[in-house]
Amino acid sequence: MRWPGILAYFAEYLPVTAATPLLTLEEGNTPLIRSTSLEKRLGVGALFFKFEGMNPTGSFKDRGMVVAIAKAKEEGKEVVMCASTGNTSASAAAYARRAGLSCIVLIPQGKIALGKLSQALMHGARVLAVRGNFDDALRIVRFITANYPVALVNSINPYRIEGQKTAAFEVVEWLEGVPDILALPVGNAGNITAYWRGFKEFFERGKTRALPKMFGFQAEGACPLVLGKPVENPQTVATAIRIGNPASWKGAIAARDESGGLIDAVSDEEILLAQRMLAEEEGLFVEPASAASLAGIMKKAREGVFRGKETVVCILTGHGLKDPDIAVRQNEGKIEEVEPREEAVVELLGLGGERP
Repeated sequence: MRWPGILAYFAEYLPVTAATPLLTLEEGNTPLIRSTSLEKRLGVGALFFKFEGMNPTGSFKDRGMVVAIAKAKEEGKEVVMCASTGNTSASAAAYARRAGLSCIVLIPQGKIALGKLSQALMHGARVLAVRGNFDDALRIVRFITANYPVALVNSINPYRIEGQKTAAFEVVEWLEGVPDILALPVGNAGNITAYWRGFKEFFERGKTRALPKMFGFQAEGACPLVLGKPVENPQTVATAIRIGNPASWKGAIAARDESGGLIDAVSDEEILLAQRMLAEEEGLFVEPASAASLAGIMKKAREGVFRGKETVVCILTGHGLKDPDIAVRQNEGKIEEVEPREEAVVELLGLGGERP
């Protein structure tokens, strides 16, 4: 059966009316992949990866964006606008084009991965590079969308959170229950807010009998929720979570406290190690920010948090091709040059023996 997209499939849980266009790029229905290697090493009962990089523009942002753009179209808006460190801009531009709307994107100058910027440009968005950070860009977007007929499609738009909660529904459907722990990266904090809303909604409707603990992980150089105060100049290799003052701060804290979970920080070194382990041991190529969820679970394993029976789901928020430069830099020197001769390749590979 052809997947209809989340607006159609999860319509009863979303703010869909008869006037809402059923916009879709067939987002959602991303795989929940069980670990074949790391599960044993981390000492948990079961480890799964929800690979949101399989969404149409390569990140989880598509879930919320399809709802936000569809509702903007329903409300008669012709222009949408967002601030972005990358993934939001790519998603907004794609869905705006699909809906026949114009898209304006504000990015922090020099602080966006080219894989993401290229998507926004190719989808026809007007891109403005702000001489400041993400928080500066979001402040400007808030002002313009509050005073002009332009729809704001950042995660402070409630429709974004509504769409993103559908990933929690899918986790429940795939597992036929809830995990003990759901771990995910935290930047602007909309995703942890959305997952918790989704799990609670299924619980309140009797679809599940339990709720998971929410484990959120920020980068050490951009961890305002851990510090309890905004970070003026956030720094991390994980550009997607390089945010110093999360728009969904209260929602993230509520998810942590209500679920009995935690929000902690991991270093850039831990994030890059987790990214390599996912690629080398599980065959999953994710952008650095996505690996923060696994980096956090690895940290908690070292701290002796697990008892060997937990079912853990790590959310992998974006595909590795979103930020290929980081991956290439981590593997500098690994490409070997060879003469264009069969014998030279055989010798370099050390195959030895006589030719067949």
